[in-house]
Amino acid sequence: MSLQCGIVGLPNVGKSTLFNCLSNAKAQSANFPFCTIEPNVGVISVPDDRLTKLVEMCQPKSIVPATVEIVDIAGLVKGASKGEGLGNKFLANIRETDAILHVLRCFDDDNITHVDGSVDPVRDKEIIDYELQIKDLETVESRLARCIKQAQTGGDKVAKMQADVLQRFKEALEAGKPARTVQLETPDEKKFARELFLLTSKPVMYVCNVDDASAATGNAYVDAVREAVKDENAQILIVAARTESEITELETWEERQEFLADMGLEESGVSRLIRAAYALLDLQTYFTAGPDEVRAWTFMRGSKAPQCAGIIHTDFERGFIRAEVIKYDDYVNLGGEKGVREAGKMAIEGKEYVVQDGDIMHFLFNV
Repeated sequence: MSLQCGIVGLPNVGKSTLFNCLSNAKAQSANFPFCTIEPNVGVISVPDDRLTKLVEMCQPKSIVPATVEIVDIAGLVKGASKGEGLGNKFLANIRETDAILHVLRCFDDDNITHVDGSVDPVRDKEIIDYELQIKDLETVESRLARCIKQAQTGGDKVAKMQADVLQRFKEALEAGKPARTVQLETPDEKKFARELFLLTSKPVMYVCNVDDASAATGNAYVDAVREAVKDENAQILIVAARTESEITELETWEERQEFLADMGLEESGVSRLIRAAYALLDLQTYFTAGPDEVRAWTFMRGSKAPQCAGIIHTDFERGFIRAEVIKYDDYVNLGGEKGVREAGKMAIEGKEYVVQDGDIMHFLFNV
């Protein structure tokens, strides 16, 4: 399931440093704008203690974790919506992603220049917000005129619904609000909104890049960002990218844990960020487990059993009969599949079963 999170932000806020921590791909990281010209893509394993436990229990020949794709996108400057800097490329690359990780500089460092001369993460956020909103407004206004005409001349009910949705988007964008703040009521409205591919309708997480001393608690810059986004239906994550870069250079797990403990952290910001990006895409995990392979399978929240079976192979969905489902806690507490069966804890589910995060699945099918 190739869904992507795009890392965006102004130049020199730590995007590429963070990306380098997230993946083995080495985006150029330098102290000047546009050092990342083409988007770099990293396919990153999602940390999951449940997978680790299943591997301990099954001792499989093969282990396959869940993954998420992260794209490092070139830095944006004012006027991007009008083509300034790498604006058109930047906006096109964002449009292709499914969610946004918006990196904000929340640290002082005289050795790292800021394109606007001072550190102000709320101002930086508003610069990118404005450029995305302007581009969305162009999309909405060009479509709105056509829908209004169709609704008025032909009495088209679909066009009337679309015009109503577009008008609500227009009002929000003109008020400086992202499209994702607009409440959509019906499935048809939501479907139409998705088809617009609005930049500001994508789920967003603000990643506050802080100094080492603020990695555990945040700082005044983070507090300002939190206040600025409180009505946005967005998430905030605090990461010290420079610290994360140092952690990745340590050779052993024990060294990394000791480093984190000294920082007052239980786990790295990178691990938290990867899991948060996975959740931001509305993804969940089910498992298959046995002596040959333990594997984490990625599915969209709310998917039913046949859809999840189809992720393994299309034949599984086409010929779906039923699913044998074990809850993760039961699998662990009862010593694996044999203990679960003996305790009568294995559930037999049909086509309407909504798969839950952490389920251990076995599909029966006939083609």
